[in-house]
Amino acid sequence: MPTRAPSAELIDRMQRMAAYIDANADRPLPLAALADEAAMSAHHFQRTFTAVVGVSPRQYQAARRLEQFKARLREGDAVLSATFEAGYGSTSRMYEHVAETLGMTPSAYRAGGAGEQITYAVRGTAFGYLLLAATARGVCQVEFGDDGDVLVARLYDTFPRALIVPATESAREPLDAWMDALDAHVVQRAPRPELPLDIRGTAFQIKVWRFLLSVKSGTVVSYGEIAAAIGHPDAVRAVGTACGANRIAVLIPCHRALRADGSLGGYRWGLERKRMLLAWERGDGSPVGVHNG
Repeated sequence: MPTRAPSAELIDRMQRMAAYIDANADRPLPLAALADEAAMSAHHFQRTFTAVVGVSPRQYQAARRLEQFKARLREGDAVLSATFEAGYGSTSRMYEHVAETLGMTPSAYRAGGAGEQITYAVRGTAFGYLLLAATARGVCQVEFGDDGDVLVARLYDTFPRALIVPATESAREPLDAWMDALDAHVVQRAPRPELPLDIRGTAFQIKVWRFLLSVKSGTVVSYGEIAAAIGHPDAVRAVGTACGANRIAVLIPCHRALRADGSLGGYRWGLERKRMLLAWERGDGSPVGVHNG
């Protein structure tokens, strides 16, 4: 028998419970205690919360605790202090829960680009202003927007402790060449330029982004197909979130990820840009093809 959809009252109750977990993510929240708070049996609460929110209460709390931990690191807290403030209890437990998800050591994440120089350039394109920024390792940020100053401000937010400098005449040559290649790719359907990438994210996000690099121009793939391909078939919503967290537009082609019903889903730089990118990649206006892996 098909499962009955949660009622409006249950949806509201689960949203309140999500807010309750947000406020208490740094302390133990056993399922039984959460179920009591929701005035439900543990089994009913677990099933209903998962249906409404998309992840289990335990997974939801783990994600919120990780966000608190990351926020404290970004604010400059020491790793040990951030560990206990986020409720991990010990550094060994923190590393057990965080290392794979963070994709780097907590001390490296806390650095926020400290000691690095990031060079950037901004220009106008058919898709609005384009910012391209690079470290010594490669392109670390590609963003579209309606205001070049806003794009630069986002770069500073992403790497708060890096030395961020606009490209001088002597340093513009590689960035200009990379922007030319990117523009030719999206407008003239030239092959995707093989630029060096400095990819930074959680381990899960990097899995999603690396898979997207295999999706060919003119084809699309659903969030569910990505989740299955990277070995996490139940993490469809998390895949969508990872696509939204991608800061390297087009070079990591998250615009080719759609919902299962073929609708666009979200896009960090606006749905109209996503629609335009897909249309330009098709070229002749024919339906988008199916990704073959």
